Amino acid sequence: MAAVSASPSSSSSSSAAASMGLDSGDKVPHVLAVDDSFLDRKIIERLLTHSACKVTTAENAHGALELLGLADGQQNFSDTVSNVNMIITDYCMPGMTGYELLKKLKESPTVKQIPVIVVSSENIPTRIEKCLEEGAEEFLLKPLRLSDVKKLRCHLTSNAGNSSDEGLICVGR
Repeated sequence: MAAVSASPSSSSSSSAAASMGLDSGDKVPHVLAVDDSFLDRKIIERLLTHSACKVTTAENAHGALELLGLADGQQNFSDTVSNVNMIITDYCMPGMTGYELLKKLKESPTVKQIPVIVVSSENIPTRIEKCLEEGAEEFLLKPLRLSDVKKLRCHLTSNAGNSSDEGLICVGR
């Protein structure tokens, strides 16, 4: 069974919310972070919680699919992450790669609209292009930094039901 944790961001400061472009009355974005590296999961979790996000983590693609109610034999969404606004996944993971996870997510009618961000420590142009063609919103290099999280703001807020960002175009690929 995959290790999973949830870190609600209710303790995040209003300045962190403001840096993400969120007003205090806005819904807090919920991000599912998938990475086989404990350290990389913690870095992503810390950056996102400090940027006014709720974060749930999974240590592999199979764990992420379980959380989303998409594992073999599951018929519906899990209550834990049925309101995910974005998924960030590592590309290189044992068992199922981030690319394979991306393909499964984009094939599912229940979650295909959720933006998926692929991260990797390897800058391989063919890999990046393949992920973007399959539907990834962004491909970022590890380690994730605060400047990367700020780039993702439009994906987070536009998919979190924030009306102030309607029609927002995300730029930066």
